Amino acid sequence: MQEALLKRMISPFLLRRTKEEVTPELPPLVEEVIYCDMTDAQIVVYNAEKNRIRNLIMEAKETPDLPINPIVALESLNKLRQLANHPELVIPEYAEDSGKFDQIILSFESLMQSGHKVLIFSSYVKYLKLLTRRFDEEGWRYALLTGETQKREEEINRFTNESDIRCFFISLKAGSTGLNLTAADYVFILDPWWNPAAEMQALSRAHRIGQDKTVMAFRFISTDTIEEKILLLQKSKKTLFDNFVNTNNPLAHFTWQDYEELIE
Repeated sequence: MQEALLKRMISPFLLRRTKEEVTPELPPLVEEVIYCDMTDAQIVVYNAEKNRIRNLIMEAKETPDLPINPIVALESLNKLRQLANHPELVIPEYAEDSGKFDQIILSFESLMQSGHKVLIFSSYVKYLKLLTRRFDEEGWRYALLTGETQKREEEINRFTNESDIRCFFISLKAGSTGLNLTAADYVFILDPWWNPAAEMQALSRAHRIGQDKTVMAFRFISTDTIEEKILLLQKSKKTLFDNFVNTNNPLAHFTWQDYEELIE
C-alpha cells in the first residue's frame, strides 16, 4: 500500500523505457552464471576472514540500538569479495591458486581460439592487473581501460581495429558509460555489484545499436561465498529497484539481518 502510494507520488518525475522498447532490432543478449569452486588454500583464508567478521557482528548485536557503521561494513564485506576473487588482492604474499581466476583464463582462452572478442569487467583494478600479468606471461595482447588510463580513445581503437587483440579489460568506474564496443560479442562480469543497474550498463557497452551478433554475458561467481549471497540480495531488492529508481548507495535499506545473511 505504501509502495503504491509512493510510486504514484514520484511517477510524474520519472520516465523509464526499456532497451527492448527503444531498440527492438538488437540481437539477443544471453546471460549465464558460471559457478567456480574455490581452491583449498583459498577456502582457508576466506573462512578465516568470514569468522572474524561474524565475531564482530555478534559483538555488535549485544547492543541492539547500535546502527551499522557504513565504512566498517563495506570494508569487511569488500574483503570477502576480494578473497572470493583472488586472495592476492588482500594478501600480497599469497602464492596459491584461485578457482575463479583459473576458470576465467580457461574460458577466455577457448573464446580467443574461436575468434571472439571479450570485454572483461571488474570493480577491482588490482584484479585486472593480476589478469594482465598472466596475459603478459602467455603473450596474449589486450587493451586496458581504468581510471589511470591516459589515452582512452587509443585503447578503444586498438581493441576495435586490431584483430589479434581479443580482450579489453575495463574497470567499473572507467567503463560503465560512454563506450561503444560492439566489436565484442562476449562480456565477462568478474564480480557481482551491489547495484544490478551497474552490471547492465557494462553489458550495454557491447549490447547496443550497431551490434549484429548475439551477445553472451558470463557472470563468474565463487560458490559458497558472499558472491552468491549478493545475487540473492539483488533479487530480493529487485521489486523496489524495478518500481522506483536506482541508488548508488549499496547500504540503502541495509539492515543487520542483511549484513549477517551475507556472511552465513
